[in-house]
Formats: sequence, structure tokens, C-alpha cells
Amino acid sequence: MELYLDSVNLEEIKEASRLGYLTGLTTTPTFMVREGIEDVDAQMLEIAKYVDILQLEALGDNAEEIVAEANRLIGTGLDKSKTVFKIPVSLEGTRACKMLVDQGMMVNLHLVYTVQQAYMAFSAGATYVCPLVGRLQDQGHDALGLVRECVEITQRYNYSSKVMFSSVRYAEHIRNALAIGVHTCTIPWKIMKKLTDNHFTTIGTNQFIQDTRILTTTVGDIVKSENVRIDASEKVIDALLMMTKSKLGAVAVMNNNKVARIFTDGDLRRMFKEQGTNIHELRLSDLEPGAPVAIDPSASLYDAKKLCKEKRVDTIMVMEGDNFIGLVDIQHLI
Repeated sequence: MELYLDSVNLEEIKEASRLGYLTGLTTTPTFMVREGIEDVDAQMLEIAKYVDILQLEALGDNAEEIVAEANRLIGTGLDKSKTVFKIPVSLEGTRACKMLVDQGMMVNLHLVYTVQQAYMAFSAGATYVCPLVGRLQDQGHDALGLVRECVEITQRYNYSSKVMFSSVRYAEHIRNALAIGVHTCTIPWKIMKKLTDNHFTTIGTNQFIQDTRILTTTVGDIVKSENVRIDASEKVIDALLMMTKSKLGAVAVMNNNKVARIFTDGDLRRMFKEQGTNIHELRLSDLEPGAPVAIDPSASLYDAKKLCKEKRVDTIMVMEGDNFIGLVDIQHLI
């Protein structure tokens, strides 16, 4: 199914064109008015730079005027092989369609609301026949039934015209178009951008990113080295202040430039429960030495996460030989 962008907004068109797989672009005079475009010819020439096929309106009171307008537009610099002229379906519109097709031009007979209109468009050799699904549904009609009949007619009678699903209002319309088997669909940018969205896809993607990071990032890439060490002569309150600065739940207590233990917020809670509110005045040297869990900076986050789980700790120190590098907290690994 061909994919068209339905827009005249240049910023949208530039953004959508970066996808690299759009078939083309459809425009309407209504879009021009909405965007405040006064020099339509100049806007069409600018848009044509970003799309492979441009579909734009050719209007007139009769077939001759419509054909003349189409030729005038080609004369502005549009490429005949990359331009489709949109003409509202009518007797004069179908006549103009046949005349333009005979000149080797492509035509979209649109504003189709009945099978009979579609039949006349097929007979005139229209390149595209375009029912307006959203507008029909607004009026309470079976728009999807009409589109389905149009597709079946092209198959039954081998018409070369492509049925274009237009007036798309929401993402479900695209599912409808695919189920019916239309040949092409033109979609507003705000809806096209949502077509790849799915909550479960987002969850899965985030999980893959997290797991890839765990496998490919090293401990040395994320180690926290500032405000993570404190001398054993300092008080518990000083350790708390440092933990606040580092935003970690631990600090390395140093004695003669060697790590004596890791003081954690868990230690603080246990001390408070056992000794009461005066613990902030205690010296860190008064605490029992510990046996900190260490890891090399070249290790992966996967290894660090595994070590935290095995040792049942939330913080591990990063050591390069005998040198203390810093701390890695479980929050870095989740």
C-alpha cells in the first residue's frame, strides 16, 4: 500500500521526508487557507523539492479550464512525471481526467462519496480514485463499505486506478485501510507519527537498552569518585553531609588512605535504632571495621549487579589494585 503524507506545512513535510520511504504528498486548498499561504505556486514548487510525487488541485468550471490549469501548473516548473492533479469528481471532472490522461498526466478524481462516482472515475482512467472516509463517517455513512466496494470493483473489472483511502482521522483508519486492501493511503503527520507507537514496544525497548547497557558499560564508566570518601576521624554527621552531596546511600571511611569500611544509610538506621539520636556525634573511627565488597573498574555492570546480589549489598567500592577509585551504587545498575 502506497504511503502518502497529507499536508501542506513545510516543516511537517521536511520532517516526514526524512523517513525516506513516503510515496508522495497530497495537498488541499483548505490546507493552504489554514496555513495562511498566499503564493500557492511558490509553495508547491518548494514542497516538490522534498517529495517524489506531489498531488495538488487543478480546478475549473469545465474540462477545458481544468486542463488549462493543470498545464499552467506544469509551466511553473513542476515535473509532469511527478505531479498528480486532483480534480473533484463530476462529469466535467471526468472529461478533464480523460483529456489529461491522454496527455500523459496523472489524475486523482477525489471527493468520491458513492460507488457510482467511483465507477465514472475508473472509466475515465483516473490514476487515483479517492473516497473521503472521515467525512463520510461524519455524515453517518458506511465509508468503509464504500471503500471496500471500490477495491472489489477494480479487481473485478481490472481497472488500473488505485483506490486512495483519505480523510484519515485516527490510527484505526490505517488498520481499516490495510484490511480492506486499498492501494494507497494519505495520512496527516500527527497520525502518521503515532503509527509506530505501542506501550509494550516502549517497555521492551527500554528493557533491551537497559540490558545492553549492563552488558557493554564498565564499572569505570559510571563510578562515582567525588564526595565518596571521608576520614575515619570525622563524625557521623559529616558522613551524612557527604552522602547528601554525592546523592549516594554510602561513603567510604578511610584510615591511612585505606578503606576501613563502607558507611551506609542502612548502618545509620541500625545505629539510630540501637543507640538513639546522639549517634551523629560519634566518630567514624568508633565503628567496627568492615570488609567492603570491591570490584575492578574494567568489570561490566552485569558483573557489578551480580556481585551486589551475591553479597547482598547496595554499594560496592571500585578498586584498581590497591587504589580506591570510588563507589558504585545499586541505583546505577537498575
